[in-house]
Amino acid sequence: MATEKSEPRGAGAPVLLIEREAPIAVVTLNRPDQMNALNAELRLAIGAAFAELEADPTIRAVIVTGAGRAFCAGMDLKEIGGGGDGVTGFDLSVQGQDEMRHGIERFSGPVIAAVNGAAATAGFELALACDMIFIARGAKFLDTHARVGIVPGWGLSQRLPRLIGINRAKEVSLSGNALSAERAYDWGLANRVCEPEKLLDEAKALARDMASCVPGIMEQVKQMIDTGYSMPFDEAMAYELRVGTESARQIDSAEIGRRRASVMERGRKQ
Repeated sequence: MATEKSEPRGAGAPVLLIEREAPIAVVTLNRPDQMNALNAELRLAIGAAFAELEADPTIRAVIVTGAGRAFCAGMDLKEIGGGGDGVTGFDLSVQGQDEMRHGIERFSGPVIAAVNGAAATAGFELALACDMIFIARGAKFLDTHARVGIVPGWGLSQRLPRLIGINRAKEVSLSGNALSAERAYDWGLANRVCEPEKLLDEAKALARDMASCVPGIMEQVKQMIDTGYSMPFDEAMAYELRVGTESARQIDSAEIGRRRASVMERGRKQ
């Protein structure tokens, strides 16, 4: 169950909060008593929230963060026997996983993970599914799959090497040791390290900045980057040329001229 912005979680409170500040929205995992562990209810709520925000034409960028002291402690192990209930086996492809991951990945605008505390295992994967990562000083990433006895199934073993290199990814995943905010930034995993009290403000500032780009074009550029990144370089260059050529046919030269003057003025102020 998701809701609009409300008070921190208490008995019967929703597991997910959505705060709309058009043209951006903040999605907050709201199980602070469980360090925002991803149970089926929360996973399904995340997927539903992103589908809802995608359908809202006033929302062009989204921030994902956690309530309390953690970003997300990972999978709720009680669902796979961590609570000692004797459950054997768990299907990583069901239980809301697809809805959550696809909801984030298919959102047309930028999604920023504002990592306010520990992001472990599936919580790490949740952050990696976002387009950018801001992390609070003192927060950390952990891949404890190999220590818990579960292999990744939501993208960590594939996304992490692509961001920080295969050797560093192996160090993180095969040791299970914490990756600090500062090292995550140095290794190219995090876009920015923020003071904890400024984390959301800085994420919102960038989200609003990106959302001020030309409607439809920002979303198309994001799609081009994502699609081309998975292709061999020459194929990706040809793909960009095809998309760019088609887009150029629809350009209003007078409007481009007006925007160019505005962009030049903006550049002089930076």
